[in-house]
Amino acid sequence: MRAWTLVLLLAPCAAFGHVGSPNVYYDTDAGPYHLLFTVIPPAMVPGVALVQVRVTSGTVSNIGIAPVYVNGKDQGVPPVADMMEPVPGDPNSFTGKVWMMESGAWEVRAEVSGTQGAGKVAVPVPAFARRTLPMQKALGMLLFGLMLVLSIGIISIAGTAAREGVVAPGAEPLPRQRRFGKIAMAVAAAFVLATLALGNWWWDAQAADLKQTMLYSAPPVRVSFDGKDQLTLQMDENSWHKIRKEQWSMNLIPDHGHIMHIFLLRVAAMDRFYHLHPEQANDGSFRVKLPSLPAGSYKVFADIVRGTGFPETMVSEINLPDVAGAPFSGDDSGVDASAFNSSGQTTDVSQLADGGRIVWEHDGSAPKPNQVFWFRFRVDDANGNPAADLEPYMGMAGHAEFVRSDQAVFAHIHPAGSVPMASVMIVKPRDGMAMDHNSLQALPAEVSFPYGFPQPGDYRLFVQIKRHGQVETGVFDAHVGS
Repeated sequence: MRAWTLVLLLAPCAAFGHVGSPNVYYDTDAGPYHLLFTVIPPAMVPGVALVQVRVTSGTVSNIGIAPVYVNGKDQGVPPVADMMEPVPGDPNSFTGKVWMMESGAWEVRAEVSGTQGAGKVAVPVPAFARRTLPMQKALGMLLFGLMLVLSIGIISIAGTAAREGVVAPGAEPLPRQRRFGKIAMAVAAAFVLATLALGNWWWDAQAADLKQTMLYSAPPVRVSFDGKDQLTLQMDENSWHKIRKEQWSMNLIPDHGHIMHIFLLRVAAMDRFYHLHPEQANDGSFRVKLPSLPAGSYKVFADIVRGTGFPETMVSEINLPDVAGAPFSGDDSGVDASAFNSSGQTTDVSQLADGGRIVWEHDGSAPKPNQVFWFRFRVDDANGNPAADLEPYMGMAGHAEFVRSDQAVFAHIHPAGSVPMASVMIVKPRDGMAMDHNSLQALPAEVSFPYGFPQPGDYRLFVQIKRHGQVETGVFDAHVGS
């Protein structure tokens, strides 16, 4: 019986700021040191997050890490730092663990010391319960065995008491007393079965309540089309968000200058991709004018960041007719690509509309799940030379979106990693380290992104850069083995 074995495993329906990609990757400076962080949040909260650090510049001797809850009353008050352990045989790598006790926006504060002095940095980490942990099989079997022993014992005791409770010592029970014993055993068996059924019902009710209130799910979003060229998105709230209103900021903050980023992907071919930026209306909805696009079924991914720095990605789907929209303007962009072919082949070169190209520079080794990988892309002009006209795109050298073929994974990545820059801005001022995303000048012809595929499978990568005032998108396919 499920109520007694206590085994429950619920799959997450979404993940923070990304879909199906909960790990945090962040490439940053801590004083004179350059570090690459990988944070694996706990699957259940409270839980332990695993922190991995790779030192890419400088000589580091010690790293202390402490978690701070951005949402709560203890905001800004870190516990005593735990020292990370160096990885045996690799002096530039460190591992450590921190406890995260509540769902919400966290920061992992790191204090670094080495030959170049001291430095500090804060890494934004969203934490939430994604699933309940399954019980160990051995423990489940033990509890099930104990349940059988107790059930049989209760039935046996009831029958013995009714049959022999008034029998004199050494005497045999009368037929009538034996009959009473059988009736008592039947009643006890019915009672035990009813108790088990009631316990099973109670467990299912608790599990359903847990799924609604404790396990994270992104806010639902309703997407509608006006029949001409406008898309409207209306955010709703679910139980998970409603019970956290008092401790959460429901306000949204701009990320790269926009309150919301939406991505339209035509499925299942994944041959049309659009990165758009709606404006918020007075009624709270978001509206955007569509560019010209062909008819089809489109998956909609909508990125937002809460006022605490907690990022979320809402997912929906809509069928659209042929739309005769306006040309792209501002930061909006799109690309027409060939249909996705899940042949397991990797695409190394993507041609651009102006005759240039984006080249994926890698050594040919296949990425593996949950391992950080540097995705490096070189931009060539129409003459085959490294492009000298790259410009910041929304304050960054580039943007990239990683989508698995079944859309179970969607991740919006920047050169600094998977954390939204709005979340970084929440924690940076506490370290006295201001950021200026408009300070990028004379960009090189290469853009890179640190990321780790969360699951094996076939993926399509959209790499976006900006040249001579136009956003260009390269399209790449990759296979990730087990």
